[in-house]
Amino acid sequence: MAEHLETQAPVRVSRIDIDEARAAVEALGEINIPAELRDHLALFVRLERKVLREYDEDICNIFDKLLASVIAANEGNPGEEAAGDPTNEQGIPTTQSATADAFRDAIELIDSLSLDRAQIIVRAFTTFFHLANLSEENYRVETLRKRESRVSIDSAVDPVNELTVAYRQMIDEVGEDKANELLARLEFHPVFTAHPTEARRKAVEGKIRRISRLLAERPRLGGSDLMENERHLLQEIDALLRTSPVAPKKPTPVEEADTIIDIFDNTLFDTIPMVYRRFDDWILGDKAGTVPPVCPAFFHPGSWIGTDRDGNPNVTAKVSRQVAAKFATHMVSTLANKCRRVGRNLTLEAKYTKPTDELLNLWNHQVEMSEVLTDRAMTISASEPHRAVMLVMAARLDATVARNADTMYNSAEEFLGDLRVVQRSLAASGAVRAAYGPVQTIIWQTETFGFHMVETEFRQHSVVHTRALDDIREHGIHGELAPMTREVLDTFRALGSIQKRFGIKAARRYIISFTKSAQNVADVYELAQLAFAHPEDVPVVDVIPLFEQLEDLENCVDVLDDMLAIPAVQRRLEQSGRRLEVMLGYSDSSKDAGPTTATLALHSAQARIAAWAERNDIDLVLMHGRGGAVGRGGGPANRAVLAQPAGSVNCFFKPTEQGEVIFARYGNPALAQRHVESVAAATLLNSAPSVERTNTQTTERFADMAARLNDVAHNTYLDLLNTPDFTPWFSTVTPLTEVGLLPIGSRPAKRGLGAKSLDDLRTIPWVFSWSQARINLAAWYGLGSACEALGDLELLQQAYAEWPLFSTFIDNIEMSIAKTDFRIAKMYLALGDRDDLATKVFEEMQLTRKWTLAITGSTWPLEKRRVLGRAVRVRNPFVDALSLAQVRALREVRMNQDELSEEAKAEYMSLILATVTGVSAGLQNTG
Repeated sequence: MAEHLETQAPVRVSRIDIDEARAAVEALGEINIPAELRDHLALFVRLERKVLREYDEDICNIFDKLLASVIAANEGNPGEEAAGDPTNEQGIPTTQSATADAFRDAIELIDSLSLDRAQIIVRAFTTFFHLANLSEENYRVETLRKRESRVSIDSAVDPVNELTVAYRQMIDEVGEDKANELLARLEFHPVFTAHPTEARRKAVEGKIRRISRLLAERPRLGGSDLMENERHLLQEIDALLRTSPVAPKKPTPVEEADTIIDIFDNTLFDTIPMVYRRFDDWILGDKAGTVPPVCPAFFHPGSWIGTDRDGNPNVTAKVSRQVAAKFATHMVSTLANKCRRVGRNLTLEAKYTKPTDELLNLWNHQVEMSEVLTDRAMTISASEPHRAVMLVMAARLDATVARNADTMYNSAEEFLGDLRVVQRSLAASGAVRAAYGPVQTIIWQTETFGFHMVETEFRQHSVVHTRALDDIREHGIHGELAPMTREVLDTFRALGSIQKRFGIKAARRYIISFTKSAQNVADVYELAQLAFAHPEDVPVVDVIPLFEQLEDLENCVDVLDDMLAIPAVQRRLEQSGRRLEVMLGYSDSSKDAGPTTATLALHSAQARIAAWAERNDIDLVLMHGRGGAVGRGGGPANRAVLAQPAGSVNCFFKPTEQGEVIFARYGNPALAQRHVESVAAATLLNSAPSVERTNTQTTERFADMAARLNDVAHNTYLDLLNTPDFTPWFSTVTPLTEVGLLPIGSRPAKRGLGAKSLDDLRTIPWVFSWSQARINLAAWYGLGSACEALGDLELLQQAYAEWPLFSTFIDNIEMSIAKTDFRIAKMYLALGDRDDLATKVFEEMQLTRKWTLAITGSTWPLEKRRVLGRAVRVRNPFVDALSLAQVRALREVRMNQDELSEEAKAEYMSLILATVTGVSAGLQNTG
């Protein structure tokens, strides 16, 4: 076997020679997408081919031939044409046509490669996806800038800034006073999680960021500067090609926290106040930056990283303390540096910018606190009191990091108080631009991030709490308790210590996975009491029930009714102004009931919970456990918000953000700004009477249609999952086992509560595996049969045109269908010896495609999305190449398990994992 690995079989592609292959590659420069995007893609193909030639001329030839084959295999509408093609036992089409011949050429070429050469080819295609992602990102940024440049500063509203548009619409619909009241309530609270859907390792991310900066520089360069830019691009692309796409080990939860810190440093800290500033610029006009701001600090990020212990044994109480301290230390240090920079620029002489008595009192307080700090500040700023005060404030932040009790700030609120003293003094002395410019910026940053950076949320499975209480009742709180029970108790102590050290906002939420009854909520409050010897040490805890399975969604209001009777809940409602959070799980509901049923059940649950909250005078916050993939509630967040039932948003949108979605939405400052503005606008607009009326009326109008679709879709989905031996078949026809081995997160792929079936499988690998197989079953299965049974295209098209929930659902499915491939799906399905299951999946795939295109009025998926649709079609040939390499390796592992040596198994496994990261980069929203 070792000899087989060393030997390079001859590469033969009978129908395509090298010159034709290069011509096909160069034809990428003529694809029908916007010129700027096309030119960047062509640039990156040229640069990558240069790097490949330098690496190995033969490798470059293979890359050219393979790319030419998959491009030729995708001409026309191959997905539609190949749907009914006959195949051999491996799922390979046997028909004779130009596209079928090219497809077989690609398979033949990949199968002829040694594993070592297949690895480098996989890296080459994966590298291109990273470059293509950058091209599209750059195009989106430049498009936004061009649109902004065409907006007149005399306009009453910035049409590019959706938040200003939404605010003006609210004024038109409800009046200025009510609009301002809703604006003051506005909150966007994304919760960053460590769910393992980001297959890109951190070393790769760094190179991508550098390439992104180099690409952004190119339009401003010429001559030798442009040559130097290209040299740097080649250097980074070469390094990207030579870097393993698979990380050497899984990250620890403490290391996963670096994801948030990286996003914070690169975008959030400076971008979020710009969002607020842009709103003020258009609402206040010439007065912006000279008067108190209008825009509230509405962005408040949360995090599950290091605190989500549901099924993750690597998250312990010790880890939670470490992660919270890591966030807070970085946050306060960042504020100290910002405060110091702002202070150094406040070189305003006292003679011309007279300090108020309040500022002088603050200075005297600082002198009493530390003559060392104030003497140092006075040495620098003897006649500049505002500067001196700010420099001492920065030094106090340094002392906060060092935990120096004599001079540290005890809370972010204390620091904010000092900032406002400086701001008022500057404004009173006429220095309004300093007061409402740089000082306001750091006030916004502190209001947004506090000293904690993110509001950590703890999560644990309800069964764990039940078992812990049973253990305590049997053995006593001081008895011989099980390790898990001790860990549960220490978790509450960790929450308390984080809260005591960094403030209540740093840690007060505790989410119960698989909430079945109000008793699950009572259990958490009881455990929180038991964890502490003295009642005064018990922290403030907001217990959040999480309803995720279909039965739980249907029973949620009954559970909430019972929850209100719990004394601890009543006390907390009195303290919080009757604010209560409830979480809905998109992932498990979709896996258990199917995408159509889950979508409708979640919509119904939100409407019923909103009505329940109104009846009980509850200030409701709904948390949405969404993922990046459509099968996990993914898709454009702003459209999802606008489709929610009346009263369910309540000016507060709180979704989970994870994996590749975090980097895609928040990795680039311009795109992060756009995303935050867009989601905030939708969150505000959801309360507009016109939006509430549309959502309510269309939900009622199409309720019968929805019920009929739901019945058939649900039964069709359950029929598939309940087929005998479905789980082992699913594990065979997708890279499920291999996905579990990817070092992309600290969390295991399965819950550790003893189940041994599909129920035990987490939704992420369920969705991820189907997307890898180019089937995306989790996003659409059951809809095709439901539409076929309904048989009323006119009604479906009417619902698509009028009902926001349905149009969003269908558009998301269309995006998923665009990333499927009938030919490749057949090859994956052929890995399992179950023609009955393969036929079910394939026929439903055809039905869903047919009805989705009919409903949207398209001839091919995403046809009407000018940029996205064509970009996906451009990517598909590249993804095909990786999919063919993956299915080749899976076939060898599945079919020749007993014959392969351990060395060969390791080689094939390495190839599979490399293709997984590549397909993930190519499809983008996979987890």
